[in-house]
Amino acid sequence: MRAVRTTAPPPLPRRHRAGAAELVAAGLSPMLSRLAAERATGVLVRERGTLHLAEGRVVHAESPAAPGLGVLLTARGTLEPAAWREAVDRTGSPQDAGRLLVELGRLAAGALELCRLGALFDAAYFALAPSSAPGRFRYGDPLPSAGLRPVPVAEVERATLRRRELLYRIWPDPGTDTAALTRPHPAAAPARRPLPALALPPRQRAVLALVDGVRTAADIARALGRPGFHTLVDLRRLAAAGLVAPVPAPPERPAPPERPAPPEPSAPPETSSPPAPFAPPETSSTPAPSSPPAPSARPAPPLPTSPPAPTPPAALTVPPVPTGPPPPAGPAPTGRAAPTGPPTPTGRPAPTEPPIPTSPPPPSPASSLPEVTDPDITLLKRLRDALEAL
Repeated sequence: MRAVRTTAPPPLPRRHRAGAAELVAAGLSPMLSRLAAERATGVLVRERGTLHLAEGRVVHAESPAAPGLGVLLTARGTLEPAAWREAVDRTGSPQDAGRLLVELGRLAAGALELCRLGALFDAAYFALAPSSAPGRFRYGDPLPSAGLRPVPVAEVERATLRRRELLYRIWPDPGTDTAALTRPHPAAAPARRPLPALALPPRQRAVLALVDGVRTAADIARALGRPGFHTLVDLRRLAAAGLVAPVPAPPERPAPPERPAPPEPSAPPETSSPPAPFAPPETSSTPAPSSPPAPSARPAPPLPTSPPAPTPPAALTVPPVPTGPPPPAGPAPTGRAAPTGPPTPTGRPAPTEPPIPTSPPPPSPASSLPEVTDPDITLLKRLRDALEAL
């Protein structure tokens, strides 16, 4: 059997624990890490708090969810509230008020530094909480850093991560951090056995006594004069024991069904209406003297634009020549028709009233023809006159 030598496999990569913490801390707030690398000075405003930087280090932090320096100094009897208010009125800021109290001998320098650092880390925890809005940074020197011990950004981020991990180990539900708190009914959590109030430590009993369905964790922290993070630890432990729960949100009422909008009345189709009858003008109420009604006269016919052309005479019929003796002479019978020749101006019959034409009559084609004189017709006329004279 022949042995074959092979190269050793490459070593597996190892994770350095020290570097992992720094990478995690650097990803907590990339903007804050960049400002620390730039050694920037100014104010970083986030959704739940504010961080004051001086040359890339944190010198002060504020948050609505964390009690301030004045609350921590006066709640436990370390300083009289009247002395703190007087120092703030004279200096105008809590940081300068603390230094003034140390110079006047009313406050020890160690107590001031301890409370200031506790308030800084407490407010920074809430300021660096996950948010949905981006942060804003204002460059400048808004806060004097004289006499204040700055804290590196990496140290602030590591402390924030340690606090998050501690709260998650106690109770993973973060609902008790921001919502109003209440004491649940025993039947609401049958799987957990709530501890009796007498078995709780004094710190938790003091917190439980302020749970009334209205206060939040920040309200309880201010009422007790404790840091906000310490109050969250007690509330998470009470929630794990089944003694505290967030107030349930009211059920959403279903929206009423939308009623269909009534149809808009359609405009009637436009039709050509007959003209309105003539309305006589309104007259005064005094009756006018009555007059006999005028006889209705027939409307006069429209005058023709041109006189009608005379119609041509009809063709004459020649009577047969009698063969017997001629009749006796005498006046012409009364029943004989008048000569059909062209009438004289004096003997023209009276024209009858023409009918009312609806439209001007078209010109007659015969009227446009010229009058023709036939010699035969003239001879027949002379013969007729001779016979009438007999």
